Amino acid sequence: MSGHSKWSTIKRKKGVADAKRGKIFTKLIREIATAARMGGGDSAANPRLRLAMDKARIANMPKDNIVRAIKKGTGGTDSDAYEEAVYEGYGPGGAAVLVETLTDNKNRTVGEVRHVFTKFGGNLGANGCVSYLFEKKGLIQFDAEGIDSDVLLEVALEAGADDVVEGEGHIEVATAPSAFEAVKGALEAAGFAPAAASISLEPSTTVALEGKDVETMLSLADALEDLDDVQSVNANFDLSDAEMSRLAVE
Repeated sequence: MSGHSKWSTIKRKKGVADAKRGKIFTKLIREIATAARMGGGDSAANPRLRLAMDKARIANMPKDNIVRAIKKGTGGTDSDAYEEAVYEGYGPGGAAVLVETLTDNKNRTVGEVRHVFTKFGGNLGANGCVSYLFEKKGLIQFDAEGIDSDVLLEVALEAGADDVVEGEGHIEVATAPSAFEAVKGALEAAGFAPAAASISLEPSTTVALEGKDVETMLSLADALEDLDDVQSVNANFDLSDAEMSRLAVE
């Protein structure tokens, strides 16, 4: 994870802002309902549902909303079903972009995604054009304030984590997807409460962006995430410390 893309840091900050606005709730409800429909409403036996519920709790979604979403998934009709669809393309500076969606109308979704790519100078590509640049990782993030990082490191590595990285104001634990729940559970049992936790796609290589390309890339990501059907946006761009500082001021 050393030298990994700062996009994950930006995503986390954006996620906090989205949760405060309530914007993320609709996407979480869709994910919870889909997980329940596919694997049943018992979170103990359905890892995908358990993860979706954890994300909802971290976003401070009311318990009633979570329960209703599960009931919708387990008791819904075919008309309530959403399909997973992944779209791949390129953004400013040649950055690879991979968009994960849950949709009840793929024709609508691909049209909306293509429009956003075109609007911000990117282009939608064929399946497989960039997916090979990403790999699934479990990421568990903690606010650094008040945390004994040495103890967290020890617990995480003993539980099977791949790496622990300290960033500005946060600590990020990386795991293989298969070890995600064991590591997260061990950290929580040790008294460490995650600020965010997910199994997400992380880039194996990155493309450095600067100046106008950075602003356009972030606008592209924002516009994609604003689409109702989009669950996550993954990109392999990286930013220099100077660009990160500039963005923090703006």
